[in-house]
Amino acid sequence: MRRIGILLADLFDEREFLYPYYRVQEAGYAPMVLGPEAREYRAKSGFAWKAEAAAGEAPPLEGLLIPGGFAPDYLRRSPEVLALVRKVAEEGKPLGAICHGPWVLVSAGLVRGRKVTGFFSIRDDLENAGGLYREEGVVVDGNLVTAQGPKDLPAFMRAFLGLFRG
Repeated sequence: MRRIGILLADLFDEREFLYPYYRVQEAGYAPMVLGPEAREYRAKSGFAWKAEAAAGEAPPLEGLLIPGGFAPDYLRRSPEVLALVRKVAEEGKPLGAICHGPWVLVSAGLVRGRKVTGFFSIRDDLENAGGLYREEGVVVDGNLVTAQGPKDLPAFMRAFLGLFRG
């Protein structure tokens, strides 16, 4: 089965994880939860989910999603996570990040010259990294899909999954 990775670290936003997890399944893909380590991670609410594998041990993926919350600040500290994100981007596969998720894209060096959006508080980070910030709910630039927050989840996932159709 074709896998789409979803990155987790502590303090993830459970809405931005669970909605994509089940939408990926509905679209006929196998969601694969990855983290800096293969272990259980806790959401901001206390909800927990286990990463099946460490990012450095990920099998080939068809695409990758980065939920928000505070987790992206932990994810961006992992060289293995950044290497996986860069690999997916270099292969031209769909790469999605929502809310604070684009922080990981900044640390991976992937926003320069790209149209992006994210939670309003990371706008400066995105622009300082060379991103072309758009004040829009969802922004698509090639294989990259970014979104501002939970209210944008339906449009975010339509755009992300739409990259597989066309």
